[in-house]
Amino acid sequence: MIDIIDAKFITSAPTVSGAPDSELQDEIVFMARSNVGKSSLLNALTNHKGLAKVSSTPGKTKLINYFDVTFINRDDSTKSIAKFVDLPGFGYAKVSKSQKHNWEKNLTDYISQRQQIKLFIHLIDCRHPYLEIDTDVNDFLQSNCGESQYILQIFTKIDKLNQKEQSALRRNFPNAMMVSSSKKKRYA
Repeated sequence: MIDIIDAKFITSAPTVSGAPDSELQDEIVFMARSNVGKSSLLNALTNHKGLAKVSSTPGKTKLINYFDVTFINRDDSTKSIAKFVDLPGFGYAKVSKSQKHNWEKNLTDYISQRQQIKLFIHLIDCRHPYLEIDTDVNDFLQSNCGESQYILQIFTKIDKLNQKEQSALRRNFPNAMMVSSSKKKRYA
């Protein structure tokens, strides 16, 4: 079993050119529409309540945030470090059109230029699984993902759905993961 044993904030960057040097370090990218629970999930995964800033205001994350995360393999006690990368939320945010355009360009540049990315975690609010913006992001990832890169869809706020709705979502997205950050639970 592999567990996270430490996580710390490294830096924030407005563009991919300001990214920390991590050519020898794998990156796990978290991306989502604004207000989907990305920061809450990062905090729950790392068991570090204030690591990523949580806000009720959509679009609060405006920079690319980098965290060093230490993993341990409990079977053989080996440790490894990867970067968690918290990208700005896409979609709704109370900002100007020019700032939204800049964010979109930064995200596109980051996704297409960073060879260190090994996993794209695309978070989707389970109550809105078919939004065009999430479909577009998934299509973009599918067409830009390299051979050594993977995509994982995670539906957040799954505790907000009843059992019948959860079952329907599982049928329609059989390879996705479903979580509740507030309950710190993964739903099978």
